[in-house]
Amino acid sequence: MKKLEIWQAVFALTALMCAFEQPKQENTAERYATEGQAALTAGHYEDAEKAYAKLRVLQPSVAEVHANLGLIYFKQGKFEDAVHSLRKALKLKPTLTKSDNLLGMSLSELGRYAEALPSLQNCLRRAAEPEIKRMCGLELLRAYTGLKRDKNAVEVALELNRLYPDDPEILYQTGKIYGNFAFLTMWRLAQVAPHSAWRHLAAGEAQESQGSHDQAIQEYREVLRLEPSRPGMHYRIGRTLLSRYWQRHSPEDPAEAQKEFELELQSFPSNANAAYELGELQRRARHTDEAEKYFRQALEYYPGFAEAHLGLAAVLMEKKETEQALVHAQKAVAANPENEVGWYRLAQIQKALGNTTAEEKAIAEYQRLHDEATRQKGFEPAGSPFSSPSEVTKQTADPSSDH
Repeated sequence: MKKLEIWQAVFALTALMCAFEQPKQENTAERYATEGQAALTAGHYEDAEKAYAKLRVLQPSVAEVHANLGLIYFKQGKFEDAVHSLRKALKLKPTLTKSDNLLGMSLSELGRYAEALPSLQNCLRRAAEPEIKRMCGLELLRAYTGLKRDKNAVEVALELNRLYPDDPEILYQTGKIYGNFAFLTMWRLAQVAPHSAWRHLAAGEAQESQGSHDQAIQEYREVLRLEPSRPGMHYRIGRTLLSRYWQRHSPEDPAEAQKEFELELQSFPSNANAAYELGELQRRARHTDEAEKYFRQALEYYPGFAEAHLGLAAVLMEKKETEQALVHAQKAVAANPENEVGWYRLAQIQKALGNTTAEEKAIAEYQRLHDEATRQKGFEPAGSPFSSPSEVTKQTADPSSDH
């Protein structure tokens, strides 16, 4: 974990000087204090340690000497020594809050998590300096994780994300916490209900996200065996069959998927996703009337369904109903203005209508979004075992894939 880049001059030299009684001793102590503080500020920790160790011999009852020595030990990774010095400082002066913060971090670095908790909890709640609060929070994540207090770790992770939403280290560390918590939760589900529909559903989603389509379908069918009337399961099987088709190009998969979507709509006609998938399958097969029917069914239950508006716009263009196609393309863009396909299809329709200015505007926006997506493509994160699969087949701006 990243070490502190703070507290180079935590304690003022005047706090040391007030304790010096004899002139000769005062001069010697002042020299060690000055040398030690200069070395600490410059990051010369060995020299700082030597100076403060001599100062500790001269003035063992001055809390700030022990506090600064504890900071030096921490910087050097000598956490056991840091704990000893910081506890001595706090015994002499309990109000040294930053020493208490550093004590908690040192204990955490040593794996003494239970001892570290009180100091780290107080630091995260009360520290005024953002960097100190940040480091205490990261150490508190480590402590709670080490103690297997996963719920507390998630709570701290949420707080750190709120306080430091754009901090790369925070995002990395909290992401690990969330992933670990999800894994443990699913593991617990498998332990307490290994034969339940919920366990098979979780396993199916995990398999689907990893591209293991055969295993995912098997798990989903097991859910249906246990709960035949469960909403969405025929749809989920259909989506997985389509995903398998795009991976393997098995000619029977689209037909099987169509049957699953139809079974879904028989029991749950309000499933707009299933209606949309049927519409898209019919559109690609050039069955425009059937495609229009299903797209309209999807929009009946989900009026803001951008992909369904785009699918319907394509069908209406095919049927030469260009004015109506324009209405749905505009609704798609309004519902999701960041979708490049919406602007591409809108440009096609404006061109067909002879609206040159509107066509150029739509093409320019499509190109901007397309270029941005191309730049970001290499930075897309890999799927998590527990991430949600893509909900519907996306529309495309590639004419060759439409049929």
